Amino acid sequence: MNRKTFLQILVPATLGTLFVKEVFAGSKSIAPIASLADESLYVIPPYLQAGDTIAITCPAGAVDYSSMLPCEIALKKWGLNVRYGSTVGKKWQRFGGTDKERLDDFQAMIDDPSIKAIMFGKGGYGTMRIIDKLNWDKFKQNPKWLVGYSDLTVVHSHVHANLGIATIHGDMGTGFIADPYDASAFSLQQALFGGKMEYNIKSFSMNRLGTAKGKVVGGNLSMLHACTGSKSDIKTDGKILFIEDVSEFKYSIDRMMMSLKRSGKLENLTGLIVGEFTATKQDAEDSFDMRIEDIIWDKVKEYNYPVCFHFPSGHIRENRALKLGLNYTMNVGREYVLLEEDGLPIQPIRNIDLKIEKDTSVATNLPATDSL
Repeated sequence: MNRKTFLQILVPATLGTLFVKEVFAGSKSIAPIASLADESLYVIPPYLQAGDTIAITCPAGAVDYSSMLPCEIALKKWGLNVRYGSTVGKKWQRFGGTDKERLDDFQAMIDDPSIKAIMFGKGGYGTMRIIDKLNWDKFKQNPKWLVGYSDLTVVHSHVHANLGIATIHGDMGTGFIADPYDASAFSLQQALFGGKMEYNIKSFSMNRLGTAKGKVVGGNLSMLHACTGSKSDIKTDGKILFIEDVSEFKYSIDRMMMSLKRSGKLENLTGLIVGEFTATKQDAEDSFDMRIEDIIWDKVKEYNYPVCFHFPSGHIRENRALKLGLNYTMNVGREYVLLEEDGLPIQPIRNIDLKIEKDTSVATNLPATDSL
């Protein structure tokens, strides 16, 4: 079975399955940005090409090299050189090294022009401890794709709020599996190499029908809540908000949704995408029997914009990639929901499966490590 045949099997037959159209745009140009006051244009980092270098760092939780092998194998099959940061394999407390070690590793990757994308090793917690100490001057001059989710929502939000540069909400280093037909990884490949993101999923009974247009922003609900009032707080007016979460009590989800509502972040959306809320905790003291869908619906029922529940993204095996900060059109119908990225030409993506040559280059503070 080839990859295209496999993807065609993913046409929605059950909730959360989808079809990702194969596309490719090989342009290395950077889209302009007018100003931070005018958010109509975001900078789009150059899309990757075979031979580019992607680096992996751990600004949050700790990872070891063995857990990164499926990721490394996949990235190299895409034709990329993989460079590990100094934090991979380190651990301090629950983090991938001390705050200084994680800050220095991330900063070196931001500043290194030979690195064309940065993937984060793992979520958990820790990125917020270093985000305000990062210097983004060279990143503004040479934008590159930042890839992650969960705790790394603070990076997405900070970059969007302060720099107006697009990022990718997608699998991190520990999220890959040894499966050549992993639809989650394939969607990330599409995003990194310039594919147009187009998702068609089966509609959920509580969805609010309609069409929404706007930039998709957001990420992990807990982190969006934690960033409120900080330098990393995002503006949501006129945008499509995406939310997901994991391992939270239902009353905590209710409280965080109320916080977004009270701060005005839900009032002027053009649409809401609700990803998966998984591994919900049970409160041993008091019951909170509302379904997750009801908790969220209660906070947005008074508004008129379309709402899509159970979009297949978040802390799930098939975590579909989203380019955050870019314009999409979302059509929520009775049978299906179509989420389509605007503005890219549709061309077949090339099947990138090249012979891998060991990367022997070394950047400052970034040893070229090959764990295979």
